Amino acid sequence: MATKTKPVRDANPTAAKTKTVGEARPAAAAKKKPASVRMSLADTMTVLEQSGSAQTRKTYSRHGATEPMFGVSFATLKSLVKRIKVDHELALALWNTGNFDARNLALKVADPAQMTPALLDSWANTNIARMCHGYVAYLAAEGPHARSRAETWLSADQEAMRCTGWCLVGAMAMLDETVPDEWFVDRLSTIERTIHSVPNEEREAMNRAVISVGCRSAALRQAATAAAKRIGKVDIDHGDTSCKSPDAADYIEKAWTHSLSKNFVTPAAHERSREPMRTRC
Repeated sequence: MATKTKPVRDANPTAAKTKTVGEARPAAAAKKKPASVRMSLADTMTVLEQSGSAQTRKTYSRHGATEPMFGVSFATLKSLVKRIKVDHELALALWNTGNFDARNLALKVADPAQMTPALLDSWANTNIARMCHGYVAYLAAEGPHARSRAETWLSADQEAMRCTGWCLVGAMAMLDETVPDEWFVDRLSTIERTIHSVPNEEREAMNRAVISVGCRSAALRQAATAAAKRIGKVDIDHGDTSCKSPDAADYIEKAWTHSLSKNFVTPAAHERSREPMRTRC
């Protein structure tokens, strides 16, 4: 006799509503990061003023910086650059304060693409600390007006402009792959002919330009090293600082040894792989 089987009831009456394993679930709403608040000029100047120190002011003064100045360390400026990133409008406002620390920060947060020739000329002709000539130069080298500014500044009557011009020659040697080597050979010829007769700060800028040109390519390595040896010792007065003038020929050799050990074809290629000098230093 056949046994009747009772239908098995689902122990969980809501099972039909339960998702099976592997069934796609609605994506969780992405958590939005709070938008960063843009720093105003007033806020930035307050931070700079609160971060200054008398000891840092003394150090900067020995390197040619002048008042007004708070004396803000480069470590603090670095943290501000990370926070601000690029803010060209703020950079212009900071520069216009005339404050050394504000101008130092302006050079780091300005947008190279928005720097006009007239603005670059104005900044290059400002009597700022020696260490800042390089920042103006790199700002120009990262933008579209590098070569025209270099040729204009190198022929200027103002020493500050010429110093920035030679810093720009060095920056272009490291960054701008479009300029032919012959252009740098001509600059080496000018340096070799005049370096011992130009003012002190211009001698320093020329000496560093020789080093950077020597780091650009294998051919310029030879040309710059040969020029440096013919130039010989360059006397540069660094004032009441611990700075020393590098021997150009020796420094070029060390730069190549270091970059080749890191598998870069030139020291210039090594530099292009790094964070821009303006913001990392």
